Amino acid sequence: MSVLKAENVGISYKVNKQWIGAVREFGITVEPGEIYGIVGESGSGKSTIARGLIRYLPSNGRTEPGSRIEFLGEDISAAPPAQMRNIWGARMNLVPQNPMAALNPSIRIGKQIAELIGAHTDLSREAIMDRVIDGLERVNLADPEKLVERFPHEISGGQQQRVMIAMALSTSPKLLVLDEPTTALDVTTEAVILELVRDLIKEDETAAVYVTHNLGVVAQICDRVIVMYAGEIMADAPVYDLFYKPLHPYTIGLLNAIPQPGQTKRDRPLQTIPGRPPSLADLPQGCVYAPRCPLAIEICQTKPPLEAPEAGRLVRCHRWKELADGSINPRTVYATDEDAIITDTLDEEREPLLELDSLYKYFPTRRTVQDIIKGEKPSPVRAVDGVNMTVNRGRTYGLVGESGSGKTTLSKVVIGLFEKTGGEMILMGVELPAALRGRDRETLADLQMIFQNPQNSLNPYLTVGQSIRRPLMKLGGLSRTEAETEVRRLLKAVNLREEYATRYPNELSGGEKQRVAIARAFASNPMLILADEPVSALDVSVQSAVLNLLARLQKDRDAAYIFISHDLSVVSYLADYIAVMYLGHLVEVGEAQELHQPPLHPYTEALVSAIPIPDPARREDPVLLNENIPSARDIPSGCRFHTRCPRKIGAICETDAPPWRADGEGHYIRCHIPIDELIEAQRKTLPEVEHS
Repeated sequence: MSVLKAENVGISYKVNKQWIGAVREFGITVEPGEIYGIVGESGSGKSTIARGLIRYLPSNGRTEPGSRIEFLGEDISAAPPAQMRNIWGARMNLVPQNPMAALNPSIRIGKQIAELIGAHTDLSREAIMDRVIDGLERVNLADPEKLVERFPHEISGGQQQRVMIAMALSTSPKLLVLDEPTTALDVTTEAVILELVRDLIKEDETAAVYVTHNLGVVAQICDRVIVMYAGEIMADAPVYDLFYKPLHPYTIGLLNAIPQPGQTKRDRPLQTIPGRPPSLADLPQGCVYAPRCPLAIEICQTKPPLEAPEAGRLVRCHRWKELADGSINPRTVYATDEDAIITDTLDEEREPLLELDSLYKYFPTRRTVQDIIKGEKPSPVRAVDGVNMTVNRGRTYGLVGESGSGKTTLSKVVIGLFEKTGGEMILMGVELPAALRGRDRETLADLQMIFQNPQNSLNPYLTVGQSIRRPLMKLGGLSRTEAETEVRRLLKAVNLREEYATRYPNELSGGEKQRVAIARAFASNPMLILADEPVSALDVSVQSAVLNLLARLQKDRDAAYIFISHDLSVVSYLADYIAVMYLGHLVEVGEAQELHQPPLHPYTEALVSAIPIPDPARREDPVLLNENIPSARDIPSGCRFHTRCPRKIGAICETDAPPWRADGEGHYIRCHIPIDELIEAQRKTLPEVEHS
C-alpha cells in the first residue's frame, strides 16, 4: 500500500479578502522507503504543497474542493484538525528548515522529545526516556544522557537539526516531510545530515517528501523528483531520468544554471533563465512558463496537458517530444552571456592591491564564574588570529570555511566596521586606517561591500535610483544631473531597465534586490569589493545570473573581489585564488582550480568531499567531520584542526603548530603530513574532476 497518494490537489491562500491559487492539479504517490523530492524556485509552491499534503496549512490557507489526499489508504482531504492531531506526531511528522524556531527555547531537549512520545504512546516514563536516549544515539549525537538536559540554544545548528530528526522519528512515523532541512547549514554539517536522513529512512521504510531548491541535494538523496513552477507540476520523474534526460525547458534551465565541479569563469559562463516567476494573482494564459521559455511558440498560448512520455514519467510541455528525440539539444536551449567569460590568464602578473600582514581581531568577553574562581582574566574570542593575505588588482580571492571560522569578521575589519586588534592593512602601498571614521572619501570609495541579505542592506524608504545616486554624489563627487545619468548606466550594467530607478525594494524580487546592491557597490568605481555570501540566499537560476554579472563587471572595471562563501562550487567558479579559514587561521592557500585536486589540507578535503554533486550517478561518500567545533575562546594546542581531523597522525598534531608546506606551484598547506603522503591518501577519497 502507498503511504501517501494525492490527486488533483489545489491549495489557495486568502490575501486581501481574495482567494489566490498557490497550487493547482498536484498529484504524487509515495511508497514506503521512498524519498520524493520537490524542487523549484522560490514561490513555486513546493513548501505550500508539502504542508498541504499533511493538512498543516496556515489559517489563511485551504485545500480546494475536488482535491483528494490519501494517507495509508484513508482519505484525509477534509479531515478536521481534531482528527489530524491524532495523526500528526504519531504517523506523520515535519522537519522544518529552522530548528531553532521549531524547538521551544524554554524546555529542555529531552523533555520536548518525551512529550511527543508520551502524547502518542502508552509507554511508562522510564521507557519513554529510554526511547529518547536511543533516538538521539541513532542520529549520532554524542553523550545523549547529558544532551537531554540542555536547552536548544546550548547546542549547534547541526545538532538542533539532528534533534528535530530524532524527534520526528521517535514515534516511528510512516511519512516524513522535510522542508529545506539543510539550507542554513554548513556543507560539512549538511553532508552528515543528508547521510543520516537517507540511512534512517531506508532503515525504517519511512516514506519521505523532501523539499529543496538545491539540485545537488536532490541528486544525492532522492529516488524521484517533482519539478514545480508557479504552482504547477512541470515534470515528475525518477531522479536519474530527470538529470540525464530532462524533458522540460524549465528543468533544463535549473540544471544548466548549476556550477559544475571544476567549471570556472574562464571556461564558460553559467546559463541563466531570463525573467522572473509570474505573480500568482496574474498568471499568464496557456503555459505558465511560456513568458520565460526560449522554446515557446504559438501553441504555448494554450495550456499543455500533463503527459506521460513513458511509464513513471510526467511532463507538462508542448515540445517534450523534440527534447526526447534529440531534435533540440538541452545544452543550447538557453543563451549564455559570453561577455562574462574572463579571457586573461593567471600567469599575467597583477600589482598588489590589498596586503594583510599578521591581522588580528579579538573580541573581549565577560568573566565567567570559573574565571573568577581561578583569578584569571577572561579569554578573548580570537576571531581573526594572524592572517596574511595579498589580493591583486582585478583578481577574485575566495574565502571559505564553516560558520565561526572568522570569514565575515575579517571582511568587516578590512571594510572598517570592526577595528583591528593588531597587524597591518596596506591598500595600494598606504596603511589603511583601522577605524572607518579615520578614512578619507577616496578610501571609502575604493572599498565597498555587498552583503548576504539585500533586503536588510537597502533602505526600504529610498527608491532604487536614490540608493544608487547617494554614493555617486557623496563619494564620487558627481552633481545630481551627472548622478542621474550614471544611475541609468549602472542599472543597465546589472541588466535592469531604467524604470527600476523609481521602484522601491519591496517591489523587487530577491535577485533584483541583489543586483541593485551590486550596482550601488560599483557606483563609487571601487578597486576592491568585499562580497559576503552574496548569492547564498538566492535560487540557483538567480544565483547563476548574479555570478555572471560579477564576472562581467570585474572584466569591465578591473575590480578585485574578496568573495566569502561556504558554498565551494560557487567559490571555485568565480575565484582565482582560494584561502581556507578555520578558527581564525588560514590553513590552505592556492589557485581555485586546484581546489578539487590533491593535495588538500584535511579540512579542505572534508569541505570538498561534502559538496552535494548534481549527478545521481556520483553519490560520493563524504569525509564526515564531528560537529564539535572548538570555541574561538579556547583554541586547541598544536594544530587547531586536530580535534576533528580524520587524518591525525599522532601526538605531534596536538602539541606542535603545523608548518606551511608548498607543492612548488604556489599552493600552500598548513599541515604536519608531507605533501606526497597527502596526495597518495587523497587520490582514494576525492572524486576526479574534469576541468572544462
